Amino acid sequence: MSDLGHIVEQLRSVSEDLSDHAIRILSEASRAGETRRPESERSITQARRAVEKAIALLERLEHTNHDD
Repeated sequence: MSDLGHIVEQLRSVSEDLSDHAIRILSEASRAGETRRPESERSITQARRAVEKAIALLERLEHTNHDD
């Protein structure tokens, strides 16, 4: 596995961890009777999306480097 491939795998793990954390926050809010999405969940979801974008960029870069 290339260096970028290794980084992509690490980022995928981070993305999954962020997703799990966001789900826990939503579950806790639901159990507490909250009717709005907690701001912390919104921020975590935004961070997860940024990680997903980084994954896509690195995969594209890795694919481009293999084509050269």
